[in-house]
Amino acid sequence: MDCYLVNMEIYGLCSGSKGNCFVVKNNEDFIIIDCGSTKKYLVKCFESLTLDYKSASALLLTHSHKDHCSQLKMFDDVVKYTMMDNDYVNCNKLKAYEKILINDFEILPIPLSHDCLNTIGFVIKVGEERLVYITDTGYISSDDYIYLQGADYYVFESNHDIEMLMNTSRPHFTKSRIFGDSGHLCNEDCASALSKLVTENTKEIILAHISEQANTYELAYDVNKKVLDNVINDYKLQCAQQSIITYGGKR
Repeated sequence: MDCYLVNMEIYGLCSGSKGNCFVVKNNEDFIIIDCGSTKKYLVKCFESLTLDYKSASALLLTHSHKDHCSQLKMFDDVVKYTMMDNDYVNCNKLKAYEKILINDFEILPIPLSHDCLNTIGFVIKVGEERLVYITDTGYISSDDYIYLQGADYYVFESNHDIEMLMNTSRPHFTKSRIFGDSGHLCNEDCASALSKLVTENTKEIILAHISEQANTYELAYDVNKKVLDNVINDYKLQCAQQSIITYGGKR
């Protein structure tokens, strides 16, 4: 595919503990990552984007937690891909680090550290452009940097502020789970990982899965920007929200 035809667009329909769904579009073709939230909300989002969700080339599922796959029935007619063992949905099984090709989308599954078996992220390539999609992980393995460095776009988890998390009324075991190596990335760990991955090739970073109780969009943005401004120039940074569509990529 000639690179001048690439027109990667990224839409965050929802991102957070109540639901997660992203769309990656190239020209008229598009794939969907996860399908959390409510059917009413997702249908409204697809209508707003003038996309027929039933015509998606694929639905990629990161893992089986409800906030990522609660609306599977909406996508009965869409080809699905996942690494998780799931008896109630007919999915094509992915293997870690083994690329697949879906039309012009090259998909590389990256295993993540989360308290859900076979959780994955993705490196998605179209032409010469690459998107790294990483949420729901307690840490980023340095062994994976070779796959994640120098992408054009990043959708990256910046889930919580540690102090805010510890001050919530959540049980201690829940706090430990979120903070641990099989939980979620805090703002500082997100910024630290991104600082090792981004290059001057990076055009945009979308901070994702931001906690409503243990973080704020402003705080996640500020912590990451302070670090990233020392690493790269001329990039866009924004936060994906829970109930407002985020527009990213080429427009």
